[in-house]
Formats: sequence, C-alpha cells, structure tokens
Amino acid sequence: MASLFKRTFVQNFGLKLISLLLAVGLWLVVARSPVAEVAMKVPIEFKNVPENLEIDSASFTEAQIRVRGPERLVNRLRSTDVGAHVDLATVVPGTRTFDLTSRNVRVPQGLEVVQIVPGQFQLSFDDRVARTIDVRPRVTGNFAQGMRIAQVIADPPSIMVTGPRRRVEKVEAATTDPVDASGTMDRATFVTQAYVPDPLIQVVHPTPIRVTVIMERSGEEKKAH
Repeated sequence: MASLFKRTFVQNFGLKLISLLLAVGLWLVVARSPVAEVAMKVPIEFKNVPENLEIDSASFTEAQIRVRGPERLVNRLRSTDVGAHVDLATVVPGTRTFDLTSRNVRVPQGLEVVQIVPGQFQLSFDDRVARTIDVRPRVTGNFAQGMRIAQVIADPPSIMVTGPRRRVEKVEAATTDPVDASGTMDRATFVTQAYVPDPLIQVVHPTPIRVTVIMERSGEEKKAH
C-alpha cells in the first residue's frame, strides 16, 4: 500500500505539481478573460437538396449569427469559422418553413450562439425542368441617314435553360447584351452573350452568341436610287 502511494503521489512529484499549477493558471486566465460578443453574416448552406427539385425563392440566403465567449477567442474568430446549414432531404414541391437554431450553427469550441436572425424563414420548391428558348438580340446604334436595320440574325438562334418549372414556363425568350451597330452600312457581326433576367434560371451551356446586323436603305432612299 505504501509502495502504491509512493508511486502515485511521491514519484515525479515536482513535475506533477508544475502540471497542476499550469492547469490551474490556464483555467484562471480563461475564467477571468473578458466576455465579448460579435455578430457576423454567413451564407446558409443547403444540404441534401433532392436532385429533381429547385429552390424557387431567392430570399433568406444569409443569416446573422451573434456569438459570445472569451474576448481572446472572439478576437480570433473568422467568418469561415461560423456556418449555418439546413437539411433539405425531405422537402417536396411547395412552401416550407424552417427553424434556425443553435443546432443548425457551427462555432468553434468555447463560444456560444446567443442570437440567430432570422430565427425562421420560408423557402418554396418546384420541380426542375429544362427548356429551349429563342435568343432575341438587342441592337442599338446611330446609323447614317437613309439607312435602317433590315435583319438581325442570332447564331445560335436558341439556348437551353433550366430552373424551377413555374419560372421556366414563364420565360418567352433570352436576350443579349446590347450590341452597338453604329456606323454599319452593309452588314456586321458582333459577339455577345445571352441571358435570362430571372436569377433562378440558368443557361445550361453558356456559349457566345454571334449577332449579325444587316442594313438596307429606307423606302425613300430606294426610290431616289
């Protein structure tokens, strides 16, 4: 028994005492560290989105997270250290309300979440569909007197888009960035991009659009010649 006591408490007593003092000192530093708070905006990560569904709303993609803890830890905090996530594995088409609680938030050890804004939010979901739509070039410019645009040709003439069914079905056509054809007398070809204004609709295979502008003389100018 005496031998066990000696091995446990007496052997390397100096090292054990130093370790104990260091542990107590560290605890005192942490315990006496001033408490601080910080609020930061982080993107909401949507996990397990069903392959056949699209999010049909563009709001509430960020959350403001207020975090509290020892000042030394708060001062070291980076935006990448905090994250918010929502699991969408069970969603179906329609509108659903989600709660954002501390269980949905990731923070470093030693810090706590004291506020989340918004605490609740809604998302709408719709079936994902793809559709081919026409490209309508947008041509601007100042032309010589007596000249006018006779024809505008887009190549390719159509593109494929994808997104929530309700939004895709409403799209009439894609448009291009403005093409300035000022000074064109016969024909000219310009390279531009096509897009759909709805941010929740994506072009499947973005490709440059070649817009050819063909000019002609107006009716009165034709008669004069």
